[in-house]
Amino acid sequence: MSGQQRVVGVDVGGTFTDLFVLDEADQSVAVVKVPSTRGEEAVGFMNGIARLDDAAGGAAGIATIIHGTTVGTNALLERKAARTGLITTRGFADVLEMRRRDRPHTWGLRGEYLPPISRDLRKEVDERVLADGSIHTEVDLDQVEACVRELLAQGCEAVCVFFINTYANPANEAAAVARVRELWPNDCVTSSAEVLPEIREFERVSTASLNAALQPVVGGYLRRLEGDLRERGFGGQLMIVQSNGGVMSRQTACELPVRTTLSGPAAGVIACAAIARAAGHPDVMTGDMGGTSFDVSLVVDGRVALAEQTSIAFGMVVRSPMIQIETIGAGGGSIAKVDAGGMLQVGPESAGSRPGPACYGHGNPYPTVTDANLLLGRIDAARPLGGGLLGTLDAELARAAIRAHVAEPLGLDVLEAAEAILTVANAKMAGALRLVSIEKGHDPRRFAYMPFGGGGGLHVCAMMRETGVETGIVPRYPGVTSALGCVMADLRHDAVRTINRGLHEVDFETLRALVGEFRERCDVHLASAGVAIASVREELFLDMLYQGQTHTVMVPVQADHLHAGAVAAAFEAAYRAEFGRLLPGIAVRIMNLRYARIGVRPKFDLRLLAPPADARPRPADTQRVHVNGAWMDVPRHARLELPVGTRVEGPAILEQPDTTVWLEPGFSATTDDHGNLILKPV
Repeated sequence: MSGQQRVVGVDVGGTFTDLFVLDEADQSVAVVKVPSTRGEEAVGFMNGIARLDDAAGGAAGIATIIHGTTVGTNALLERKAARTGLITTRGFADVLEMRRRDRPHTWGLRGEYLPPISRDLRKEVDERVLADGSIHTEVDLDQVEACVRELLAQGCEAVCVFFINTYANPANEAAAVARVRELWPNDCVTSSAEVLPEIREFERVSTASLNAALQPVVGGYLRRLEGDLRERGFGGQLMIVQSNGGVMSRQTACELPVRTTLSGPAAGVIACAAIARAAGHPDVMTGDMGGTSFDVSLVVDGRVALAEQTSIAFGMVVRSPMIQIETIGAGGGSIAKVDAGGMLQVGPESAGSRPGPACYGHGNPYPTVTDANLLLGRIDAARPLGGGLLGTLDAELARAAIRAHVAEPLGLDVLEAAEAILTVANAKMAGALRLVSIEKGHDPRRFAYMPFGGGGGLHVCAMMRETGVETGIVPRYPGVTSALGCVMADLRHDAVRTINRGLHEVDFETLRALVGEFRERCDVHLASAGVAIASVREELFLDMLYQGQTHTVMVPVQADHLHAGAVAAAFEAAYRAEFGRLLPGIAVRIMNLRYARIGVRPKFDLRLLAPPADARPRPADTQRVHVNGAWMDVPRHARLELPVGTRVEGPAILEQPDTTVWLEPGFSATTDDHGNLILKPV
């Protein structure tokens, strides 16, 4: 590699940190994989950069680093976010705790909820803005100052200011935030009106509070990371992947860390969508199987599906555009055990990366999905995933764990028990694929299925069998797909404003002026990123509903078609597509205007990932695999050495450093001109 125009995508996972390197000068690519350091994610990141020093000239030659991070997600899930205070309108301190009167279990009468900001750190001040935007009570800034001093005395690192009805008029909140920023000792001050100027008080306070709680954690991590990179000679741009699949500058990520909460999985879906389009399959279901979870998403007509909000965990709602990803506890480290009713369960409890599956030999006594795959011969104990980064696996520890916790309780042979573990795990994962497709009105059989992550290739044929999918696409580097997605992602900035007017009450000239304001503001963010942009496009949506409804539909519109007739027609088309019918005679309302400005980054030809034209595969070895109740010798191929057009018939093992593909009997795999494996039933 020339090392002068390198773009590096980095994805930090629980077990491995993956780097995908594109040299834009000579159009070459490279993959680097190093162990992650739990709790010190920057260490694994820097170890990967150090490997680049050996491979291609070091950090000084990198033009851009795009980072998909789970630091924010992990901090929220593990309750390790910063100690945060809330300053709010008198009488509204408990909005964060009341939520939407929902409960963690549908039929449960009890449920614990631990709000991200405890009650003693939620302070009230006198102020009030009415729903029409008029100021009923001016904010008492002396009370605001007193609250700041109390929160600092209580050890808060960050603070969130949330006043009621600021979507209609943010004047009181803006004045309070200005006073807080004069007094607060760091930059970790969040205004709910700046983060989410949108109607619905719980969603706004939840999103803003989580943003505040993440500012010290994510901001500190990114500042340390950039400092370490600068010390190594890095002089380029550090970019961060957002949950919506776009990227933003490190500075913006420090201000709005809540937008990074599904950063890593989002990058993987972006890569899958591009790979599938290039392979001629615009409709694809993706399945990211890691050590703990199985993350599923849907790509329709080449476009990823975005959700308006998501829950990181029960009660922790983030309202910000995010790629729709459904997650279940079915990863390689998911623990299998027999419950009190005698039923075999797999997940959601996971052995994680430390101690990991029983076969890792780090002290976990319980069997996992990885242990079952190992015992059945689908993983070679001498060559586990990671290209030598993991030591050899211990099949006898896997056998002992499965025998003690599954085989004996169920009265099964140990191999039958291993097959049962995989059957249950496969059924759970196939259920997630059906959910994400059928629930949205799509027939999963007309989609291709693309697995990625370290464990996806071991279960690809099972997913195709279970769902009736006719085409499987295993990308060239499944284990580093999220890192590849970081390199491919475009810059993106979003804006939203509540309208809350009947369709025929809206002043569309004012609406068009608002779009112009959003356009200018987002262009400033794009320009500040300091990276090459090939073109700029925009997306515009209106959240609309019939009068009296609670939930909205997202209606795509064009900026030059913002008038009542075009908007009414667009709403009817979107509503009919969503629900199959209209409700004539009922007035229509526009709730919110949503805007996205997208800086399209230069793309590289995915055929760079294909095997070289002079590729010469080694003769296949054999691997002993338990298939259909019997042991048999199965050919084992070095997958990355297979030339374009190579066809392999199952049963077979296709092995590479970042994954293993188990090709079941009755399936074939062909290498296409983009380096993908295209699987078909025979």
